[in-house]
Amino acid sequence: MAKPGLFKPWVAALSATLLMQTVGTFLSQAVPVVAPLMTAELGLPPESIGNFSSLNTLGAILFLLFGTPLVARFGPLRMLQGGALLGSLALAAAAGGVVWLLPLAALLMGVGYGPTGPAGSRILQATAPPRHRVLIFSIKQAGAPAGGALAGFIAAPVAALYGWQAALLVGIVVALACAVAIQPMRATLDAERDPARPLREAFALKRLGAPLAALRMHPVLPRLTLQAFAFAALQGSLFSFTVTWLVQEHGASLTAAGGLFAAMQLAGVAGRLVLGWAADRLGDATRSLAVHGLVAAALSAAWVLAGPGGPGWLGLLLAMASGFTAASWNGIFLAEVARVSPPDRVAEASSGAILLCFLGYLTAPAAFAWTVSATGSWVLPFLVGCGLLAVVSLLVLWGGRRGATS
Repeated sequence: MAKPGLFKPWVAALSATLLMQTVGTFLSQAVPVVAPLMTAELGLPPESIGNFSSLNTLGAILFLLFGTPLVARFGPLRMLQGGALLGSLALAAAAGGVVWLLPLAALLMGVGYGPTGPAGSRILQATAPPRHRVLIFSIKQAGAPAGGALAGFIAAPVAALYGWQAALLVGIVVALACAVAIQPMRATLDAERDPARPLREAFALKRLGAPLAALRMHPVLPRLTLQAFAFAALQGSLFSFTVTWLVQEHGASLTAAGGLFAAMQLAGVAGRLVLGWAADRLGDATRSLAVHGLVAAALSAAWVLAGPGGPGWLGLLLAMASGFTAASWNGIFLAEVARVSPPDRVAEASSGAILLCFLGYLTAPAAFAWTVSATGSWVLPFLVGCGLLAVVSLLVLWGGRRGATS
């Protein structure tokens, strides 16, 4: 017989949300990982995978706009399971090899990924011990880069050995198995769901104004979300273009460039854990995130300016330092949004804040590509992203000091 208190509710909550965050990212990254084989077989240009990624982000934004009432009606755990099912259907559509189905698959994939933020926040805010709240949110968000790394470790070799469709099939099996595995937790984690909530709320036009309405829930949310946008813009640019930049501008082999990219991703996992723990110790997540942004901007600028042209050890160190700071903000941001939101509106506030943050992921890569085409410089748009994050971080610090003295 288990000892009383041996298994804490937050342990089950964190296990479920971390697992499904990892699964969601694994599904989202599976297609980009097998893209060279898939696009060649379907007769598509290699760069067309960028359109798939953009539609994926758009799908997630659509869920964040309209899906929050569904989290309240069906429960956050059920929505995480539903997201895994939608992601599996998206991979099945992509695996069919029909070109006109790919945009639909990308959009569906994004909608399936959408619940990971608001549903996970609702579960963790209700169960996480306040003393370790930011760390627990950060551990859950570490599933994002971990899922991306797993997609590379699993999908790529399977595709090379058995074909890209087989790799997508593996993703489907993994997602469905994980969705079934968390079912025993549903009675506990979905206990506060509201089955009577009307479904029509999810499709009301007023949902278009929900993100801005969410920012009015607390005075800190506008500047906190603005900083998340700046973080997302820099992280999205680094992760979208680092490999291509190293190969095109610095003559790196694809293997070497991919190795540095993997180092950045793994450093991001470590950063989410370490900096989440540090934010808990400081006790002021908003101020911590602002200082974090200044450090991330400085280290990312150092990587861009000195990393590729320096000794190999220096390039690796700066790449990891950039990934450690520029990709480790998500859990702190979500934890702070959940903390300052009304308890019964955590999912709604998280959806609105995450949606506005996702605009950074959606717009920055397009602006980056345009800048490279217009100026011929890869360094300039990287530095613009660093500068934006630094300026916004200073504004957040200044706003926090004004609030403290008013």
